[in-house]
Amino acid sequence: MEKDISINRLASKLLGKLLEDPARFCVKAEKMDCGATIIDAGVEVRGGFEAGRLITEICMGGCGKARIIQGKYGELELPSIFISTDHPVIATLGSQYAGWQINEEGYFAIGSGPARALALKPREIYEEIGYKDNSEKAVLVLETDKRPPTKLIERIAKDCKVLLENMTAILTPTTSIAGATQVSGRIVETGIHKLRKVGLDPNAILHAWGSAPIPPIHPKFANAMARTNDAILYGGIAYYVVKYDNEEELKEILEKAPSKASKHYGKPFIDIFKEAKYDFYKIDPNLFAPARIEINNVVTGNTFAKGEINPQALAKSLGFKVS
Repeated sequence: MEKDISINRLASKLLGKLLEDPARFCVKAEKMDCGATIIDAGVEVRGGFEAGRLITEICMGGCGKARIIQGKYGELELPSIFISTDHPVIATLGSQYAGWQINEEGYFAIGSGPARALALKPREIYEEIGYKDNSEKAVLVLETDKRPPTKLIERIAKDCKVLLENMTAILTPTTSIAGATQVSGRIVETGIHKLRKVGLDPNAILHAWGSAPIPPIHPKFANAMARTNDAILYGGIAYYVVKYDNEEELKEILEKAPSKASKHYGKPFIDIFKEAKYDFYKIDPNLFAPARIEINNVVTGNTFAKGEINPQALAKSLGFKVS
């Protein structure tokens, strides 16, 4: 049964690959004085596609697979990431969702990954999906460009109820290849989060896959973050297999699900962000969704789709000059 799955144990097995051969993945692993392990995937080292791919699988708690593929978006051909999972709710809402906001003593980061299921961050999601992990090891992925202070890692380990020597944090700056790759690898999670927001019970989702372009790197955080958003908003596609009795309701939910349902749709995210005076709360939350969503209902065998890839908006966002 899914409740018997330990995402931290599964992720720890994948983590072993990074720890055994950090040079191959262009990452750096080191023990902190407190005993916890830090893996740098782009702060002081360059990281790479393979690190980003493996970190994506770690972030999904070992319940999903990731592949780097070639994607065509109009005239653009971009490196892309393909995700598949047979445990979509646990892999995404239970693990990959960036639901742990960390802001402590001047240090800010967004936490995701299987450690959330030990600390129950946020608790209401775990109550909704009926899942809680039980593991002696904890793995947390931090979207940050700075090394976390020791006190913070000690507090996180305490929240996860694990010994410090069993606590691992992976650092993934959005301005790095690994960071951009693992954000694009959230395509399935982004779709599930939006579907949940507009009325779908996530527990009805049985299987999922998705793909999104990995955007060109930008040295400035705001631009890099904007590009990773646009990669999903204008270039991402997510497919879900669901078991849903009320198909008319399902179709109504799907109408509101893609990014095109937002009033802010069509502009590069960096422009939207500037117009909102760099305040995320002033941005229409309906924007944060894949460009296209497809749903197969196993109750009837019918498949529905809404939204579309927008190559023009994608090219403009990513800085391409195409005719």
